[in-house]
Amino acid sequence: MVTVDDVRRLATALPRTEEHLVRDRVKFRIGKIVYLALSRDESELGFAFPKEERAALVAAEPEKFFLPRESDLRFHWAEARLAALDLDELTELVTEAWRMVVPARVAREHLDGPAAQSPAPNRAGTPAGPPPLPPAPGLAGLHATAEVFNGFPGVDRSWLALRAATGTLDLSVPEHRDALHRWLNSWGCRIRYPREGEPDAFGAGLAAWWERHHALPDAPLAALGPREVSRLAKAYAELAAVPVGRRSLGPTAASKALYALRPASVMPWDAAIADRLHGARDGAAFARHLRTGGAWARAVLAEAGGLHEAALCAELGRPEVSLAKILDEYLYVTITYGARIPPADRPAQAPPQDAP
Repeated sequence: MVTVDDVRRLATALPRTEEHLVRDRVKFRIGKIVYLALSRDESELGFAFPKEERAALVAAEPEKFFLPRESDLRFHWAEARLAALDLDELTELVTEAWRMVVPARVAREHLDGPAAQSPAPNRAGTPAGPPPLPPAPGLAGLHATAEVFNGFPGVDRSWLALRAATGTLDLSVPEHRDALHRWLNSWGCRIRYPREGEPDAFGAGLAAWWERHHALPDAPLAALGPREVSRLAKAYAELAAVPVGRRSLGPTAASKALYALRPASVMPWDAAIADRLHGARDGAAFARHLRTGGAWARAVLAEAGGLHEAALCAELGRPEVSLAKILDEYLYVTITYGARIPPADRPAQAPPQDAP
């Protein structure tokens, strides 16, 4: 549970923020634009939030979030119950609300800081922090990738079998957990099956995780906002830590399982991809991976002239999977598999690291 003091501490630490008391309500604003407002009894917090994403936010966690009063529905605004929030959630809400109302330059300078532009050296004298991102793939690169990937025997067989057996995965159903177990192992995850009479550690851990994360974001990768990325990264980190016997599920299996649950939203990875692109496989690195994928997806869709994602996937020769998976296949072919893909006919420029 968070307090009004937490709200005040977080807000006043953000550049240009001013606190005002308006009709017995504490409000925080940038110039004349209010981005946070407490109720008179200080039990509820209104905050700037994209109105096109508001319904999904409330539907996903109705015990925490609710719609503003009818007269405020025209604004980019949502409401939260302070008692239902933890400090990490409050920090994210306050920061993203502030980001909506300040110039992008101010947000970048405050949130990234000089260290993001020039990482501090480590003991060996080399810059610390994640490695630079590779160039964004264009349509030519994705076409070439699809040709290579489609050449693998039975490339989509196990995926289509999983979809046929489960439809939309629901991990509260034991048969769905078993199907996911088999699918992960078909991709080399080597998760041990329980012997007769043994408890099913994988199934039990997955079921408990699903109780906490069954309302995962389900937007296409290109449409994920900061809050959706944060929720998926948190779910990923907890899933990677799920015990499956003597070890945890691990980062590769967690990313693949999350993709199986949200194929339009999640660009999975393997160890080679994660280490090459991000130098780590924790939740923060996975959030960066999704932000990178989102920026790439938007660039590819723009290059395709606004073509609908499903039509673009069909045009690329991969109609059975999402654009998120096609981007993962590009990385697999160029990094893990090691094939050489012709450069895209677009400028070789990495997407900004702070892309939503």
